Amino acid sequence: MPNHYPGALEAPSPLETSVLDELTRAGVTIETSASERAEHARDWWPRLIPDVAAGRVENWPGVVVRAQSTDDVRATLRVASSHGISVTAQGGRSSVVGGATPSRGAIALDLTGLNRVLDIDEISGTVRVEAGVFGPDLESALAREGLTAGHFPQSFDLATVGGWIASRGAGQFSNRYGSIEDLVRALTVVLAGGELVHLGGHGPREAVGPDLVQLFIGSEGTLGVITEATLVVRRLATYQERRAYSFRSFAEGLEACRRILQRGACPAVLRLYDEVESTRNFDIAECALIVLDEGDEGLVDATISIVNDECRAAHPHDAALVERWLERRNDVSALAPLWERGLVVDTIEVGASWSILAALHESVTRVLRECAGMLVVSVHQSHAYLDGACLYFTFAAQPDDAPAFYRHAWDVAMAEVIARGGAISHHHGVGNNRARFVADALGDSFSVLEGLKSMLDPLGIMNPGVLGLGANAW
Repeated sequence: MPNHYPGALEAPSPLETSVLDELTRAGVTIETSASERAEHARDWWPRLIPDVAAGRVENWPGVVVRAQSTDDVRATLRVASSHGISVTAQGGRSSVVGGATPSRGAIALDLTGLNRVLDIDEISGTVRVEAGVFGPDLESALAREGLTAGHFPQSFDLATVGGWIASRGAGQFSNRYGSIEDLVRALTVVLAGGELVHLGGHGPREAVGPDLVQLFIGSEGTLGVITEATLVVRRLATYQERRAYSFRSFAEGLEACRRILQRGACPAVLRLYDEVESTRNFDIAECALIVLDEGDEGLVDATISIVNDECRAAHPHDAALVERWLERRNDVSALAPLWERGLVVDTIEVGASWSILAALHESVTRVLRECAGMLVVSVHQSHAYLDGACLYFTFAAQPDDAPAFYRHAWDVAMAEVIARGGAISHHHGVGNNRARFVADALGDSFSVLEGLKSMLDPLGIMNPGVLGLGANAW
């Protein structure tokens, strides 16, 4: 897939000189070149990939600010609010739903300069870290102390801690370590007018009114800019077990996963693939289930005993299949030839309760396959809980009108999820892509979100359009 725009680009004028001078006087580093503004005009939203390859920029930011500290963020937001200029906070820009794509003329606020691991408390098992730290750098610092955060999303190499939190992400080992909302203990946030707030940090749990930390987890830059976080960490695992099975049907595999979780076993990895993805990834014609757990030997052995018991009717396979998954889990190189051939490729991850999960799998798969030009639709279950799981759909198509097809495919899939009572996103977030569905997804609670936005960002400058707030959705 294209990583950079080709050749020279003709850019519109940046922000007014008076605004740029004001940012410079505030002590922040700014970039106004066409190349820098173009790179910060996009993330990994598949809708924009053809534009990158063709050298088209949909929404030019007016300037790129490279923040190096929380004070830089505060100064930038003071200037932005005084002029009513929108701001999009950006980390590694690994969003696949347009969450880090700025509006036209916005300030693209690059936070990757906030890249310090500030403190590791080995006794309490926490780490305080700046928002622009990338996953590998955090894990390297923790590993030197024999620790891990256990948060390994597919975008691990590209995403920052702030991005994990802002998008309410989940890692591939989340059954064991928890999703990001389970790991965050404290946040430092800069509000739209430059005000600084510190949230949490007084222990593992606080019964002092609503949990304000959680207010900003998943806020996607619409309520404020996260600049620091404290995360809970664990000792590096010294023991691991792996298993692999296959089931005759996806529904049968889902039922086994449900029983495993509801017996209290939480293997770090419990991933079920339909026949299409099992053939593609493991050369298995049935529905493959791969299992990995790690940690204390007694706990792991007890977990695997339950897994073995609930999968006794399944066909066992060599556990080397798990190693195959580990080696390939973040490799998306196979997608590049598809995009180069003009195919439309994307993923849709949703959440739902066990009671509707199998039916939701069938119905979403059906409506996607009915889209004109669709070539293939597949699914796997990627994250499991006591009461439900995540379904992760992948589709590829070669339609006559790619933009119209892309919008329609998302429309029908989201309508089906909402109608059946599922969650329209599990861990990718909303971004610009899902923004038009949020009001229907939240129902009468959407007004609460609108009220929070109005209170915390009265000028509507923070990432407008995302979460269906502050601007017309794409």
